[in-house]
Amino acid sequence: MDQIDAKTMIELEAAAFRTLRAHLMEKRTDVQNIDMMNLAGFCRNCLSRWVQEAAHERGIEMSKDEARELYYGMPYEDWKAQSQTEASAEQHAAFKTAFAENVGEADKS
Repeated sequence: MDQIDAKTMIELEAAAFRTLRAHLMEKRTDVQNIDMMNLAGFCRNCLSRWVQEAAHERGIEMSKDEARELYYGMPYEDWKAQSQTEASAEQHAAFKTAFAENVGEADKS
């Protein structure tokens, strides 16, 4: 493989991110955020937060709600009503641990 220039690498990474987003938002809406966090240490909310953090690094103001709406393609509350199911006590307990290990602060969502 020839060396890939920085611009092309950014384009490839952006394409991969768009594919991941589409997969999670269109093909696998059945996969709950809490399960993603418990198994992988990140979820859709993390992805939206990473978009928000990237915006802030570039001097672009973006609220948590704006980032979530950008990522989810709708207000987060609408997504939750449409796709989120009630989590079990076991899922909540595992989430508390996973969140602390991967995010490091109490969940504020």
